[in-house]
Amino acid sequence: MKTKLLYHTNSYMYECTAKVVAVEGDDIALDATIFYPGGGGQMADHGVISWENQIYQATVVAMSKRDGIVWHTLDCPPPHVGSEVVGTIDWDFRYQMMRTHTALHILCGIIWKEFGVQVTGGQIHPDRARMDFAMENLDKQRIEYIEDRVNEAIDADYPIRVYTLPREKALATPDLVHTKINLLPANTEEIRIVEIVGLDLQADGGTHVNHTKEVGGIRITRTENKGRINKRLEIELNDF
Repeated sequence: MKTKLLYHTNSYMYECTAKVVAVEGDDIALDATIFYPGGGGQMADHGVISWENQIYQATVVAMSKRDGIVWHTLDCPPPHVGSEVVGTIDWDFRYQMMRTHTALHILCGIIWKEFGVQVTGGQIHPDRARMDFAMENLDKQRIEYIEDRVNEAIDADYPIRVYTLPREKALATPDLVHTKINLLPANTEEIRIVEIVGLDLQADGGTHVNHTKEVGGIRITRTENKGRINKRLEIELNDF
């Protein structure tokens, strides 16, 4: 049985009730989870799992996803199979991940539309994020232009839609894959799409805000030459 991924349908949910369906050492699998296990450059959620009316509580110290099942590694002996538990994520951390992940999609969308340049890598940290592009020219003027265009898109408050498409239809969609290498798993029949309406369209499994204005603005704080045609941009979010 695969884990129901509640974060896919509602990124703003921060607590849920679930049932333990498997235990392996200190790892438990649930029938449903709000915990994002990490992937695509986004860090895994932080949080706790409690059971027996919160008499017992464990911190989730690591996560993994295997064969459609999300495993939560706890810092103490886990509850038994069949137990009802409550999962609670660190909302401040999740929301920072959502805002930052959406910011990277806006950055990617702007650079794709303006320069037709593909992404070669990316990573989100709690206080910053970076994205690499197959770009040759990244002078000061272009950096300032990109930053201005990204912040204009944030202020425009584009709505963000999340939905799924059959694999064949998704791959036939123009401009869907912005990465240098197609990272879509070969055995995935349904592709989850994150669309910034009017700006960007990407296959993506992470968590995002509902409107671009929630990002609050970005600063390009650092650039790095990673090769003749590979440039890195590092960003930070502005405070609200």
